[in-house]
Amino acid sequence: MAVKTLRFAVAGLAVLLTASLAACGGKTDDSTGSALATSGSAGGAVTVFAAASLTESFTTLGKQFESANPGSTVTFNFGGSSALATQINEGAPADVFASASPKNMQVVTDAGTPTTFVKNQLVIAVAKGNPKGITGLADLTKADLKVALCAEAVPCGAAAKTAIEAAGVKVTPVTLEQDVKAALSKVKLGEVDAALVYRTDAKASAADVDAVEFPESAKAINDYPITVLKSAKNAAGGQAFVDYVLSAEGTKVLTEAGFQAP
Repeated sequence: MAVKTLRFAVAGLAVLLTASLAACGGKTDDSTGSALATSGSAGGAVTVFAAASLTESFTTLGKQFESANPGSTVTFNFGGSSALATQINEGAPADVFASASPKNMQVVTDAGTPTTFVKNQLVIAVAKGNPKGITGLADLTKADLKVALCAEAVPCGAAAKTAIEAAGVKVTPVTLEQDVKAALSKVKLGEVDAALVYRTDAKASAADVDAVEFPESAKAINDYPITVLKSAKNAAGGQAFVDYVLSAEGTKVLTEAGFQAP
């Protein structure tokens, strides 16, 4: 009888020790897998500064990322890459920066090690049905046409300048916009007849505009770099988001949006 009592006491002590170890984060053999899985979790708030041309695709990726990582939230700040770079350098809190050109990434003092994840190419956005019969950059020189371009400091503006110079023509815009969405909106609103925008933006607005391809755009393709910032408050979450963008799921969304592989 005494022996049975002792055995029960030892068994009870073992149960208590096991529970204590589990509460303190210790691993038993069958708990190792779940502990390792938890260590790679990407939770918390992630703030992403991204080029305006990434609005639709990154919004989709953000929702997918949150679904794949319960407890995470992704907040975006979309705008012209040059303006975003300035905001980051002035101390705006961000975990990830995705730029529409390496130039704007290079001026960010807190940039980590950027990875080029997509490329983008220009088209001429025109009203549905192309009422002005625009077929190429030469048509944009006509006196009766109103054209919108991005400012040269913005990647889409720098690309437009390169393409126009390659065509050997002179285009005089009636407005210079601070991001590609603003330039595209001028066409949507009927304020201009044409605008040089990214292929992805024209595709996202296919219900409102048509896209005219032109050969000189091949000389002005933009690389898009992405990085976790050195000043990131949630570096782990930021890296998880970058990894998701670079994953097969991310590539699928970006390719369907019209972006090209890097």
